[in-house]
Amino acid sequence: MANSEIKKVLVANRSVPAVRVIQTCQDRKIPTTAVYSTPDRLAAHVFMANSAVHIGDAPPIESYLNKERIIQAAFETGANAVHPGWGFLAENSSFAKMVKDAGLIWIGPEPEVIDKMGDKIQSKNEAIAANVPVIPGINSPDSPDEIRRWLEEEDVSYPIMIKASAGGGGKGMVRVQKDDELDNAFAQAKSEAKKSFGDDVVLVEKYIEHGRHIEVQIVADHHGKILHLHERECTLQRRNQKVIEEAPSPSLSPEAREDICSTAVRLMKAINYTSAGTVEFLYDSDTDKFYFLEVNTRLQVEHGITEIITGLDIVSMMLDIAEGEALQYNQEDIKSNRWALEVRINAEDPKTFSPSFGEISRLHMNLIPGIRVSQGAFEGSSIPPYYDSLIMLLMTSGPDRENAIMKMDSTLCRNLRVEGVKTLAPLLLSIIRHPNFINGNFSTKFIETHMDELVSTFNEEDYESEALKIAKYVAEISALGTPKWI
Repeated sequence: MANSEIKKVLVANRSVPAVRVIQTCQDRKIPTTAVYSTPDRLAAHVFMANSAVHIGDAPPIESYLNKERIIQAAFETGANAVHPGWGFLAENSSFAKMVKDAGLIWIGPEPEVIDKMGDKIQSKNEAIAANVPVIPGINSPDSPDEIRRWLEEEDVSYPIMIKASAGGGGKGMVRVQKDDELDNAFAQAKSEAKKSFGDDVVLVEKYIEHGRHIEVQIVADHHGKILHLHERECTLQRRNQKVIEEAPSPSLSPEAREDICSTAVRLMKAINYTSAGTVEFLYDSDTDKFYFLEVNTRLQVEHGITEIITGLDIVSMMLDIAEGEALQYNQEDIKSNRWALEVRINAEDPKTFSPSFGEISRLHMNLIPGIRVSQGAFEGSSIPPYYDSLIMLLMTSGPDRENAIMKMDSTLCRNLRVEGVKTLAPLLLSIIRHPNFINGNFSTKFIETHMDELVSTFNEEDYESEALKIAKYVAEISALGTPKWI
């Protein structure tokens, strides 16, 4: 690959991911272009960028998924490179190809690799070819009866998981506990897959009861060098979406850590991966075995804790790789010398996970040593109901896990105050104070198993303000008419 200088970066995203990319560009003195929808005209990423372009109304299909308009915005503002952040178009191979075909620099993996690893069935076959262990399963079943035959022939017992082949983010995933749930679950998974991804093909896998979610951060240049930046534990999830992440993983022995990281490198070499990416595994704590889940062909939300424990800037490495530079490190240079913890502050009701939209009337944070914040909103920001509810990533670090947890407890309990919208902060505080979390005794089922117990520790709040906020929104629509994008 010939070296190409990045002169200005268009960030094809919004909120936290856009802010994160802009921060590294500012450090490197690289100008940036932000894109924004109508309700995001006063958003944080718009003010941070050197230029900003309005690309459409609220619906993502008219704005943040509008490929042609985003590429046009790059040319309008003199940007010669595009970084997709995470979410929206980050793993869209056709967008990556459009960017490259337009003569712009794509800051990410090659479109062919994105396409190959975006299909769960194809990516699983790639893993098998690279001698990477996979969960027992069946691809593309046409009916529940075909699944039943597979269960009998392979001596697999319930529970099982039905997944959308083209899926991600927990969508199109249905767990089946017993046979009389299978027919409805199969229909539900195919329906959700078609609705979310335009493709109703599913696969079925054995559900690992006490699974731990382990992922390995990879960076790879165009000169054949592939490095791992150690692993992260992302086991604590709700609705198959991560809530708390930490690095390193408290689940792995030194031997298991070396094995799982080297396996991730082997797979990425086999598929000729470039840029930053993540290989996700499910670790069975009952058997000490791990299985391939998927490859995320993008920057991960939780990349920040890997940056903390290694001292590296992954976004900056992505820029270097996109310019054709060779990685300046060898594997033995990548050391993990801290423990880091991340929580996702979403604007959601911590009891029901329902979105909480409106204006942030107060946002106060008392920063202390060992805290890192990736903030996508500020005091006075409006949280629109049309996009992902993430408003902030909080990370704490220390010389060991105990210190990282202690600082997170202090941050959530005393140093963070958000008013005007509800957030997951009370739930996150309850989780990190739970004895099972402190002892490292948890699985992907932790939140659903302990939800009532976790909620019981919340301080009761007055919900009158929430009702007034909704009433105000309804009144505005009544007075002004329903916007065309609703």
